[in-house]
Amino acid sequence: MATETRLMRKITVFLEMIKFSHTVFALPFALTGALLAANGLPSGRQVLWIILAMAGARTAAMGLNRLIDAEIDAKNPRTANRAIPAGLIGKGATLVFIVAATLLLLFAATMLNPLCLKLAPVAIFFLVLYSFCKRFTALAHVVLGICLAAAPMGAWVAIRGNIDTPALILGGVVLFWVAGFDILYALQDLEFDRAAGLHSIPVVLGVAGSLWAARLFHLVMLGLLLLLFVTMHLGVLFLVGILVASAMLLYEHLLLKDGNLDKLDAAFFNMNGYISIAILAFTAADLLVKWP
Repeated sequence: MATETRLMRKITVFLEMIKFSHTVFALPFALTGALLAANGLPSGRQVLWIILAMAGARTAAMGLNRLIDAEIDAKNPRTANRAIPAGLIGKGATLVFIVAATLLLLFAATMLNPLCLKLAPVAIFFLVLYSFCKRFTALAHVVLGICLAAAPMGAWVAIRGNIDTPALILGGVVLFWVAGFDILYALQDLEFDRAAGLHSIPVVLGVAGSLWAARLFHLVMLGLLLLLFVTMHLGVLFLVGILVASAMLLYEHLLLKDGNLDKLDAAFFNMNGYISIAILAFTAADLLVKWP
């Protein structure tokens, strides 16, 4: 009983450390990719394995990031209380959870189709690469975008067994969306990163330049959503979804327009979760609701 209690405590600490609840950011885009690939509802079996693959990939990625960055996190006042530097969980236990999550990803990919399994190592490569990027390039935000872009593209492959142009467009949507909000998020560590010799767009461009870079990335995201609308001949409800996402992005950027980072948590966590859910909801409505 005591062993089981310790194990459950470690699992709870690990899930909190990787912010498992924030899977909401990318999972709706994975489901959006599945809906578009199926031109409607995919099978329950496909949805189940897509969700498990997504959960495994994100869990492994966040666990790797926390493990690889443990020494940096310990020196940063904002992150010093994270589980590994705070001594709440050991590196060995973290590695066990990472391996388990990676095996879940690979097994789920196997249950979907052969191409998913063949592409899984590519996804894992970028997940590992991201955790080292800020040591040598300011483009870590873009690499993170590539990692999360794998969610809708992987879901498309899971349904169709190939990669088509709409999947690449939707992947681009997620890439620029994630890279944009990650630039905003990185503003919190601007001074620390500079002092520690770490790389990021805020370190290169400063606060004002970073705000403009994030705005540009999100404009590209909206342009790609419009391109997807045209390419797939989607309906008016999808277009309404783009307008809703645009309004949310505008609000997010207005919160930070003066470079005031006090509202960054609200901008990052709340708005970006709402954006991904809104796009999923309007995509589902467009494909499933009979519009007169």
